[in-house]
This record gives sequence, structure tokens and C-alpha cells, in this order.
Amino acid sequence: MYPDTPTLTEIYGKIIEEGAKGMITDREIIYHEVKDWENSQQRELMLTGQRYYENEHDILNRKRLVVGEGGELEEVKNIANNKLVHGFVRKLVDQKVGYLLSLPFTVQTNKEEYMKILTEYFTKKFYRMFQNLGKEAINKGKAWLHIYYDEQGNFRLKRIPSEEIIPLWEDAEHTELSAVIRTYRIEAWIGKKKETIHKVELWNLTGVYRYVVEGNELIPDVEAGDYSPHLVLEKNGEEAQGMNWQRVPFICFKYNNEELPLVNFVKSIVDDYDQQKSDNANNLEELPNGGIYVVRDYDGQDLGEFRRNLAVFRAVKVHGDGGLDTLKLDINTEAFKTHMDMQRKDLYELGRGVDTQNDRFGGDKSGIALRFLYADLDMDANIIETEFQAALEQLKWFIDQDIALKTGQDYSGEDVDFIFNRDIIINESEVIENASKSVGQISDETIIANHPWVTDVEEELKRIEKQYSKQEDYKETFTEEVNVDE
Repeated sequence: MYPDTPTLTEIYGKIIEEGAKGMITDREIIYHEVKDWENSQQRELMLTGQRYYENEHDILNRKRLVVGEGGELEEVKNIANNKLVHGFVRKLVDQKVGYLLSLPFTVQTNKEEYMKILTEYFTKKFYRMFQNLGKEAINKGKAWLHIYYDEQGNFRLKRIPSEEIIPLWEDAEHTELSAVIRTYRIEAWIGKKKETIHKVELWNLTGVYRYVVEGNELIPDVEAGDYSPHLVLEKNGEEAQGMNWQRVPFICFKYNNEELPLVNFVKSIVDDYDQQKSDNANNLEELPNGGIYVVRDYDGQDLGEFRRNLAVFRAVKVHGDGGLDTLKLDINTEAFKTHMDMQRKDLYELGRGVDTQNDRFGGDKSGIALRFLYADLDMDANIIETEFQAALEQLKWFIDQDIALKTGQDYSGEDVDFIFNRDIIINESEVIENASKSVGQISDETIIANHPWVTDVEEELKRIEKQYSKQEDYKETFTEEVNVDE
């Protein structure tokens, strides 16, 4: 189910197997894991997903090939070779992120004091990073969030590129990490030369171990520090003993349970769409040149000269009874259009998105019709939401530890709900009408929460309370008191 991603059991099995052949060190195991990962299909698929999001499609590398001498294919550069890129992957990814993650999620907990503390963690900066996590997860199958403390002792979160992370899972369901290997490269000046340094880090429950790849082995990274704990506390301005989290400080945000990126499901269709449109453009470009030429008694040396004379002078010289005829190449426009329409339909269906060029999009705008149009996107959003809520639960654990470290307050036993607010196109008039009809049947707070003009339920309730208070003051000021004598 999870290709190329080792569990702790598999790692131990490899240690035992290699140990039977001869002693193997932990450092050698890490090196082999890095080597296997960097050559893995899973990592390649991550890079492909990011590449297609940036409109770097395979079509850009296409060459026009013909059968040459000896039956071998050879590249031809003097014929049309259009390379049309269609950014469907980018649109689908942005559509999912915009639909599910463009609005801040709602945090709900019963303890008001705890709620106020949590809002200090979920800032605008966090939500921007959260959207980028969503984009990375869809492009690469999963995204990684690293928890750390900066030099000033502030609790920090950082997104790490997924292709740099090798997770070592404790369980087959990939819910608990036993360790993480990070492999990345930096550029640095060594003497008078700028060189690329390959760094490797092992994060586990005992701290972080740093290495540098030299040749075919790992050596301790003495310059950066070959070992350090997860965090170091200061007490009275002096550095205290280092501490380690009880969990590996990395959190995985998955696009789906299989950890497969969007490009895995749509790449073949996108590639065909690019190719068919490019081939059609090639045909249209070549048609004005007459299609296929039939030449009799040509007064020239080769066909290259013939094509040049035709292009430059719009004429060619022939001998005696020679002549020039053309075989017209007709493009089956209707078949081409039908094929492209089918590919586009399949693309949005398998990519689980909304085709804004669909005829239905500008038709019936009732709530039921819109829900039907968004059904596939909504289904994908449900899966993402489930995975991201589980990841946020893990993030809550680290936040609770930071709160306890700084304030001494333990909120780890408090339940917190993370409610995602989806940005869906709705029929506002229909929603407002239904809200009006619901007065007296459900609570005012529920009605306000579902009103399309309300962005902050708590703030709106305060405004209503203030409005009623002013109305009562108005009545008391202008209502005369009448005494009736019996």
C-alpha cells in the first residue's frame, strides 16, 4: 500500500539480515536508506507532481522522430514541433486548496482560556503555511511539518520538502513515527570554490544526529554539530540541560491514505491531451504548405532544396513534362473534438474537480444542482479533511507541550475540534430564504452560522445583542409612563 516507505520492522529485519552476513553499522544502514530513497519511484513521483504543477510537462521534451537509414528512428528539426502545455494539474490542485483550505478552520473547545491560547498559535502566518502544506500534499502525496524552537526559544513550525524526508514508521498504517531521515543538499564555499554538500540527519526520540555524505559513506557533520537534543532550555540566562520530545518532531499531512499524489491519477490523460493538441497544431501549421507533394522530373538535387524553393519563391523548376501535384491531408475535426471533449471530461472526473467550462456550470444554480456539480470535489475534500484533522491532532500534542513548558498549565486532556470551512459557490437567495424559514425551529446561533453574509459567528452574536440593547434603551427613552386612576 505504501511503496518505498520502510517500517521499523523492515529496518530491523534488514539489520538482522545484514548482520548474518557480517556486521553493519547504523551509519551504513542510514546511507543505504538514503541511496534507495533517492532512486525510488515514490520520490520520482513527488518530483513529477511538483513539475506538472509548475507546467513543466513531458511534452516539452518531445522530439519529432522519423524512420531513418537502416530503420532507426532519428530526430527531424525542420518540421513543426509544437509543444502545448495545459495546466490541468495546477488548476485541480489550486481548486482543492481554495475549496477546502482558503478559509481559516474553526477551533472549538469547551475551555475559554484554552481557546484564547490556541488562537495565538493559529495566526495568519500559520494559515498561509497550512495552505502550502495542502498544496504540497496534493502534489506529492504527503507534506511534512517540522516542530522546533528558534534561537530565541520561540515555538516554530516549518514545512520541509517531502522529497527530503524518509519516514521510518512504527506501524504498517503509518500513524506513528519511530524516526525520520532527512536528506538534502546545500551550496557552500569551500576555499575559493562553490560546492554542493550532501547532508543527512537522523531524528529519533534521543535527538538529532547529523552527517555529511563523502564518497560512499557518512561521516559526522562536525561543523554543524554531529549530535544535539531536540531543544535546549535556558534558566536564569544560562543554558540548561537539553531535552527531547517524547515524539519525533515531524508531522505528516497526507493527501489520501495511500499517500499518492494527484498526478498519479491524471498524468496519462494530461500527457495525451498535450500531445493531441500539439499534433493538431503541427498539422494546421503544415497544411498551408500543401500537405504531401508529388514531384515529376524535378530540376534539383534534393528534396531539402525543393522545400526551400517552395517556401522562399513559392515555385519550383521542373524538366520537360514534369509537374507538381499535392495530396490534400484532411483533418477529421469532429473526431478530434470528440476525443478532446472525452479526455477533458475524464480528466475532471478522475481528478475529482469542477470543470468551469462545463455547460452545467452556467445552468441551474439551485443548491441541489451546485451540490451535484461539486460532488467529486467534495468527496476528495472529505478525504483530505480526515487526514489533515488527524495531523492537526498530532500538532495539538506539541502545542500542549509548549503551553505546559511555558505556563505550567496542562491542557492535554481537553478535547479540541478542528472544523474546516469550505469555500463553495452557493445560491445566496435560496440559503437566506431557508434560514428565515428555520427561525423558531433551530437555534439562532445555528442559523447565523449558516448565513452566507456572516464570517464570524461570535462577533455577529455580539452585534445582535448590542443592537437589541440599543432598541430597549430607545423604548425606555421615548415611551411615556401613563398612570391610570381608578
